[in-house]
Amino acid sequence: MIRLEDLQLFVRSAALGSFSQAAREANLLAGQVSAAIGRLERDLDIRLFARSTRSLRLTEEGERYLPYALEALQTLREGQDGLRGSDTELYGTLQVAAPSDLGRNVLLAWLAEFRRDNPRLDLRLQVSDLVADVFRAPVDIAIRYGRMDDASFIALPLAPDNRRVLVASPDYLRRHGAPQTLQELAQHDCLQYQLHNRVYDKWSFPLADGQQTVQVKGPLVADDGDVVRRWAMAGEGIAYKSWLDVGTDVRAGRLDIILPQQRGQAVPLHLVCPHRRQYSPAVRQLQALLASRCAALHADLERELAARA
Repeated sequence: MIRLEDLQLFVRSAALGSFSQAAREANLLAGQVSAAIGRLERDLDIRLFARSTRSLRLTEEGERYLPYALEALQTLREGQDGLRGSDTELYGTLQVAAPSDLGRNVLLAWLAEFRRDNPRLDLRLQVSDLVADVFRAPVDIAIRYGRMDDASFIALPLAPDNRRVLVASPDYLRRHGAPQTLQELAQHDCLQYQLHNRVYDKWSFPLADGQQTVQVKGPLVADDGDVVRRWAMAGEGIAYKSWLDVGTDVRAGRLDIILPQQRGQAVPLHLVCPHRRQYSPAVRQLQALLASRCAALHADLERELAARA
């Protein structure tokens, strides 16, 4: 008979690619996780993982079985929630993945407010610019920037009109002056972002008849959006950031908007969950709160740009 704990350890081992990491997460020994996977393999009469001294990967059978394991665990969770009857108070644990800058500097306060309003709900926040795999990672929902063209998951809009803005600190602009055209960005220290070893050094801007892409350069590159924002506030250069990330700093005077008449690249924000079944009351209420807060920030941007244009 398949044990629930073995199933959970299989899912986590598959997501992490390591028995040792899954063991640390569950406060177990690596041997205990290996034994659990062994039991599950015997119960199923298949080999789930191909093991070596240096790697751990799912076999073809393991890849096919993983979606069923995830669905089984989700069904058990939904059953547990259903036993609570008509009680409208939120229970359980909601696991959220969010981008670095937005998670630390914006969502943190909003999630704390949501938690205070729902004291019987536990929140687990994962903050990283690495895109969480909502099918394998231990998350219920992920907050993501960009257009959502993948039909395999549910993407709910939080800030559909969000855009990037060019910003720099008042100190940087006093020392170097503000670029008056997009072409002049090439003459400035531009703070670049890197993800999966790719440096984003081509900044795109929408025009009436298409778009313009500017090749930028600078001595500082980071794989963390929050680091780029902090460098900008420290006067190290010009950043091209989501308004949601830097709007509070602009209103506080820590950053200034450059070329406010130039619209920035669209970066809509979404709440993503793998299955519609996971669109639980907690997710629905959190989406409503985040969408409301994001709409207020977007309205602030429109007023700020109108005042500076």
